[in-house]
Amino acid sequence: MPKPLLPLSLLFAACAAIAAPPAPDAAPPTREHFAPPGWESSYRDLHYSPVVRIGDRVIVSGIPAMDGADDEAKARALFVELRAHLRSAGANLDDVIELQSFHVARDQAEFRRRIEPVLKVHREFFKDHYPAWTAVAVSGLYSKSASFELRAEAVIGSGKAPRAKIGAKD
Repeated sequence: MPKPLLPLSLLFAACAAIAAPPAPDAAPPTREHFAPPGWESSYRDLHYSPVVRIGDRVIVSGIPAMDGADDEAKARALFVELRAHLRSAGANLDDVIELQSFHVARDQAEFRRRIEPVLKVHREFFKDHYPAWTAVAVSGLYSKSASFELRAEAVIGSGKAPRAKIGAKD
């Protein structure tokens, strides 16, 4: 019979430690709700939190792109607003780990046209260590005058020493 790589007693101890329930005195993470200046009615009237912080995780609800003369200006104003939302919970753009954007479009061609200005502005705000990003075409948004909307997740402090392990270009 082959010798086990680990003594069985050590293996059983490791399995028991993994399966053990958390200590009863472990406190759950704190959950805090934030509304940056000008967004208080979202919480009071529409009954949603613009920003929620759970421990070091920050979730930013969808911010509609409404201010600006064109989609590029709207995108720029939206990313400035995202920065303010994050700041209200103690995070910043460097801490953003994921974005989700929703673009009003009837078809693939319109979607591509509408996302181009957002991509341009995204490059201004995220110069390196880019967050994960999912962009979705939709038929409409709650804010009727918005052509797109952005939500984000961040982990406070994660932007201090990011690393990208990306293979070389072909």
